Amino acid sequence: MSDSRDAREVFWVEPKRRAILPLDGFHLSRSLRKTLRSGRFTVTRDSAFEEVVALCAERAETWINAQIEESYLHLHRLGHAHSVECWEDGELVGGLYGVKLGRAFFGESMFSSRPDASKVALAWLVARLRVGGFSLLDCQFMTDHLRSLGAVEVLQTDYVVMLSAALGDGSGRFGAGEAPEFGALDRLLGSDPGRTVDSPAAGCAIAQLLGQTS
Repeated sequence: MSDSRDAREVFWVEPKRRAILPLDGFHLSRSLRKTLRSGRFTVTRDSAFEEVVALCAERAETWINAQIEESYLHLHRLGHAHSVECWEDGELVGGLYGVKLGRAFFGESMFSSRPDASKVALAWLVARLRVGGFSLLDCQFMTDHLRSLGAVEVLQTDYVVMLSAALGDGSGRFGAGEAPEFGALDRLLGSDPGRTVDSPAAGCAIAQLLGQTS
């Protein structure tokens, strides 16, 4: 993290209590379900990563400085960092980005310039992680927004156990058919990676998936 947009120094933070969002515990409210089904937002993934990071940093107080921003862009170019974008009338109005490692996805930041845009982005992310065989969505720090969507706090010791399980045997290898896949949702919806998905049918599929518990 950094102290501000213009700060030159970067430091590491390890929360004593970690915010995670259980993938089978996403809170899908009636209003959010309705928004998903309406097809109001066009949803893409990895089609505007750089813009999402820049918009997440575009606020009065931010921990994203130039060095951090470039680091995430590099991770994205290597295929380790991903974004989910929400568009309305051709304008990027919400989104999030994060890093995947093993079966864990580390949500870094999100933004929204229209009501429900970041909620829709998070809903699509959770659905993508569930379909792709992930087991941990790390939100890092708890906020009222995340808590309303089902996030919970766990002790650092418990988090380390969850993280170790999500990383497998430490080699990055998983058994046959068990490797996590960030793009699995694309095949389920019949779309290509990064392709625009704006039909109410796709939103209904996401709502139905999130309404299922394991």
